[in-house]
Amino acid sequence: MKTPGVYVKEQSASPNLVVEAATAVPAFIGYTQIAKIGDMSLLNKPVKVNSLTEFNHYFGYAPSPKFELKEGDAQDFTISLEGVDNEVVYCVLKRKDRYSLYYNLRLFFANGGGYCYIVSVGNYDDELSKDQFISGIDTLLEEQEPTMVLVPEAVNLENKQDCFDIQTAVLKHCGMIMRNRFAILDIYNGYKDIKDEDVVSEFREAIGTEFLGFGATYYPWLSTSIVSDEEIDFCNIDKESWGRLKELLNAGYPHLSQYINGIDETKYGKLEFNEINTINKVLRNHSKFYADILSAIKLQLNLLPPGAAMAGIYTLVDNAKEVWKAPANIGLSNVIGPVVNISHAAQEDLNVPINGKAVNPIRYFVGEGVKVWGARTLDGNSLDWRYINVRRTMIMLEESIKNAIKTYVFDANNANTWGSVRSMINNFLNSIWMRGGLTGAAPHDAFSVHIGLGETMTAEDILDGIMRVSVLVALVRPAEFIEITFQQQMQKS
Repeated sequence: MKTPGVYVKEQSASPNLVVEAATAVPAFIGYTQIAKIGDMSLLNKPVKVNSLTEFNHYFGYAPSPKFELKEGDAQDFTISLEGVDNEVVYCVLKRKDRYSLYYNLRLFFANGGGYCYIVSVGNYDDELSKDQFISGIDTLLEEQEPTMVLVPEAVNLENKQDCFDIQTAVLKHCGMIMRNRFAILDIYNGYKDIKDEDVVSEFREAIGTEFLGFGATYYPWLSTSIVSDEEIDFCNIDKESWGRLKELLNAGYPHLSQYINGIDETKYGKLEFNEINTINKVLRNHSKFYADILSAIKLQLNLLPPGAAMAGIYTLVDNAKEVWKAPANIGLSNVIGPVVNISHAAQEDLNVPINGKAVNPIRYFVGEGVKVWGARTLDGNSLDWRYINVRRTMIMLEESIKNAIKTYVFDANNANTWGSVRSMINNFLNSIWMRGGLTGAAPHDAFSVHIGLGETMTAEDILDGIMRVSVLVALVRPAEFIEITFQQQMQKS
């Protein structure tokens, strides 16, 4: 002070605050109709979207799936036609493309999903590629906000090993490279009953043994109501199959020939919306065979893996009950039911296998509907990281404290700084404990923060510029098994 006068000096009375990190921000990697804003390409760039409408603006709409119609023996997705002389013709529908990210996003938003990140790795003219999916995972390295990673179209790859390679890459990304996000994986061919084909064991063997505490999976796939009747018409049948279908329809329903033959090869795929709607309505209402074909197409499109729905459930639970609530015993929306019914006995191996790679079942309960009935990570043999909510809570605590403590980088490594750090973390953990995120009758039972010379650091650490902080927390674990004991007692009066 060189000039006489009054000088005001403000001094902070409170330590810095720890801002709680976001917990429910999934990143979806897959194929979209477009990927651009204006003239700028968004391909292989993580883009944050807040709704399906915003997704449409950047990435377009649903694919126009084409199905091939083949005559064959009765099997899955088979439609029969009683033609001339009551002859039964079996037709098998096979989907020619495998794009499903858009439908998975619908399922995500329907089950409570909020904002998310989209990484478009190609468009509907490209073939699904393992390398493209893995390169999409790498684009998330520079993004700090996502807390979940999903590649729902990986299960659509023809080579199942490619799917497993992608899933192990996602686990590595979450558990080794970033260590601040969680992988939600789907089981390849998860619509099949394990009694017929043990797809669960295949998944467990292929997923490896590393970073299992950073991922979870669910079984079986879901029969949903995401795609409606109005979205399916004869345009979903490929041009080559339409010629044969016309023959079958004309043979079984000659009175509809005006409408059937009105769709000739020159007009196929070029009709106006009103023409398509009129013809489709007439054929659907008067031809059971045609209606069965459209129903089979809708059934296939609505058969979705549960990962995207679970990302929505995680978001819903985090927003309504906090991240430390296990995302289980929750009903699913826009879901008709699981495609495989799982009994109490069948769940035993899914939930508590010898190798610890737990698979969380989705089950139907009479009078209650479809519910998520498991809350375990793939690391079920670990007492520390067995439960999804425990891992995700720890990720939130680590990220929140790590981001807050950056303020003290290059500050003096002395008692004043240590006291500020301890006070800041204590205040944050106390607020988490008061909200039920840590377990203990009193704060000192729920957490403790250690920092200082002789406590977490040596004199050599201080000379090396290292400040060590040790945080102990008692996390909330779910009541997974509830046992009620009944015993008769002697009459007392």
